[in-house]
Amino acid sequence: MPLRLRPNDPTFYDLFAESANHLVDGSRILAELLNTSAGSGLDASGEIAKQMKAAEHAADETTHAIIKRVNSTFVTPFDREDIYRLASDLDDVMDYMEEAVDSIHLFGLESLPAEVAEQIEVLQRAASLTAETMPRLRTMKDLAEYWIEINRLENTGDAVHRRIIAKLFSGEFDALTVMKVKSVVDLFEAAIDAFEHVANTVEQIAVKES
Repeated sequence: MPLRLRPNDPTFYDLFAESANHLVDGSRILAELLNTSAGSGLDASGEIAKQMKAAEHAADETTHAIIKRVNSTFVTPFDREDIYRLASDLDDVMDYMEEAVDSIHLFGLESLPAEVAEQIEVLQRAASLTAETMPRLRTMKDLAEYWIEINRLENTGDAVHRRIIAKLFSGEFDALTVMKVKSVVDLFEAAIDAFEHVANTVEQIAVKES
């Protein structure tokens, strides 16, 4: 087996952990968004949309830092293409979450189906697991449980998404509301799917490095 030199520089691992922590922040903001529905409607002031935009900007900065680092580093902890892919996958999750919140604000939606709370619970759990897992890239140990659980969560998210779509097309809502709400729940579903892409990339990295 060929000898693979690994740099001692912890920067990449720290940046991936930072990127995952941005997703924890984003999923927390989503939960706060739903909590506002108990009062004057979903994010009536747009303040939560501003918070999510700031979180997305911070995540972008971390992604840019990862790309800059890999472009200026001779020896990387694992394949450069995998570093690019993992950084992009993590960034995609935040982008979808931010787009969903922005759409809610722009559409002026005052409520969402109750099942959306289940989508956000899945996102919060996936974000938490990802934040816990990124530091383990340093040793490449105990990673399998991560992609197995993310796959389970993605299946749960799929089932919730199907239930919401069925409810939207039940005749309970007018056509314009259906279009607006569907675009939002589709973005939440895309964010959940993006977590599976993160997990698949982590699995690919672990297999290569084993």
